[in-house]
Amino acid sequence: MLLRYAGQHIQHMQKALEEMNVKLPEVVSNITGVTGLAIIRAILAGQRDPLELAKLRNDKCRRTQAQIARALYGNWRAEHLFALQQALALYEFYHRQLRACDVQLQAHFKTLPDQSRGQARPRRQRRPCPNVNDPAFDVGQALYQMAGVDLTVLEGINASTALVLLSEIGPDVSRFPTVKQFTSWLGLSPQHQESAGKIRRRRVRRGFNRAGRALRLAVQGCCHAKHVLGAFYRRVKARAGAPKAIVATARKLAERVYRLLKYGTAYVCQEIDVYEAKYRERLVKGLTRKAAELGYRLEPVSPVGT
Repeated sequence: MLLRYAGQHIQHMQKALEEMNVKLPEVVSNITGVTGLAIIRAILAGQRDPLELAKLRNDKCRRTQAQIARALYGNWRAEHLFALQQALALYEFYHRQLRACDVQLQAHFKTLPDQSRGQARPRRQRRPCPNVNDPAFDVGQALYQMAGVDLTVLEGINASTALVLLSEIGPDVSRFPTVKQFTSWLGLSPQHQESAGKIRRRRVRRGFNRAGRALRLAVQGCCHAKHVLGAFYRRVKARAGAPKAIVATARKLAERVYRLLKYGTAYVCQEIDVYEAKYRERLVKGLTRKAAELGYRLEPVSPVGT
């Protein structure tokens, strides 16, 4: 909730800058990053020279000082500066509330029983990039102690997504006897509306489920991902479109979450090459069977030059 409120005031800052003809969002990817906030605070402090403002550029910024300076020529009207100041103050207020929420959350984690048996969280080969909205403490280790398993080993799930899932589901999924009941509760199972033996309509169950929504958001970044879920997402998207691909991939990810929480075994990530090879094998097997039913025989084509 606090993140949503803070995000609204980021939009208010962007609107105030646009009305002043300041194109800061065009030259920095995030106006609340190091470079963006430094320039906004300098503008509110009274600095109007674009060349001086561009010197506040962080060394990791992709744009040069000259490119940033060309985007900072504005009209500096008082009403827009006031709106920018109000939006920045509210953005910083909600982030202070977030830090207070993190302290309370960390204290609550310490009251929960340790399901990890005193073991440290397994190290990941690739550390995720830090995010300004991430909790101020190691939430991944706290969740590992709470659940006894590390959900971040699954593709597309980071510590923030795992926090939402465990806060909604809990570490115990025994109230869901099967994985189909679990995915149905999440709103990721299609409901068939039949008439005379024919499916007239197929859609997922309506309703707001925070865990299901978190899984949908987690798989939206799988479009270009080089893992199994990414390959599955692209295959379904090519056939049925992006909305259905998101639901189908979120369901597949939910099944992995269920099995990891229920059985607690080590998760083995399947290589994308193995997945593609098995999919091609199934596809060829199906085409061979279909050709045999029609009275034909499917044979591979010899490579060119042999």
